[in-house]
Amino acid sequence: MDAPPTHLTAADLAMRFGRRLLFRGLSFEAVPGAPLAIVGSNGAGKSTLVRILAGVLTPVAGEVRLVVSGQPVAAAARPRRVGLVAPYLQHYDLFSARENLSFLARAYGISDAGPRIDAVLDRVGLLARADDRLATYSTGMRQRLRLAGALLPDPPVLLLDEPSATLDEAGQALVEGVIAMRNKVVVVATNDPAEAARCAHTVSLGGR
Repeated sequence: MDAPPTHLTAADLAMRFGRRLLFRGLSFEAVPGAPLAIVGSNGAGKSTLVRILAGVLTPVAGEVRLVVSGQPVAAAARPRRVGLVAPYLQHYDLFSARENLSFLARAYGISDAGPRIDAVLDRVGLLARADDRLATYSTGMRQRLRLAGALLPDPPVLLLDEPSATLDEAGQALVEGVIAMRNKVVVVATNDPAEAARCAHTVSLGGR
């Protein structure tokens, strides 16, 4: 069977830190409309795998391939084709949400980003607080801003590392909607069984 025109493939990935082997021989494929969950105990390597998929960390063996609309994406360009949500992503506290996203838009090379910024802030429920400094934001609001940042460039791939952390019920519903996006490759690293159950496929780390 031919591969889908857009897909993210991991082939025989291995990763270690020092003498500690996190995983090896890890292979899977993620396609639009079939979200993939990465599950495992704390320390099993879920966040590490997400960073490898995003192209910001290099595995000790194996490779990650991204194809978008039938065209392979070079490894160096992969971070710009991915929207990442992760607890370690930080913003500038002295800037507003709008200013933080404007800075991110420039990094992605998005011109005339104002309408797009308003649209993603509205989607995550932050438009009314768009011009407030992040120093006034709760942890849940900061997580919503991470979601907005991931959606900002309308990427073909969304990598969500513990996306529901610190979110209230409405925020969790927002994450559910993102996971259900059928036009994107969605990968979710999670400790939440209900969140993993919303995904079509699962990759388990540790205990194997």
